[in-house]
Amino acid sequence: MSGYYYYSGCPDQYGAHYLDACSVCGKSLHNSDIFMYRGNTPFCSKECRQEQMEMDEAREKKLKFGRSHRESDSKASTPNKTVRTGTITVS
Repeated sequence: MSGYYYYSGCPDQYGAHYLDACSVCGKSLHNSDIFMYRGNTPFCSKECRQEQMEMDEAREKKLKFGRSHRESDSKASTPNKTVRTGTITVS
């Protein structure tokens, strides 16, 4: 639901509720610095942001390894084609 806005009843109270709390630890972000990552993911500190970046990197590596591992398995399980050669006798 990130990116949605809510209306609290006062014209000046529009706000993005996804900026209410840190995406990693859940700490309130009201009246504090907000550190952003990937456009719309808020964090309370550089440390929380770095933790998310490391989790994303590990997930991407795992997905990439899984794909390459499956591809190599499918190539290894494909039977080799036999090519027959022979000699031609010309008379």
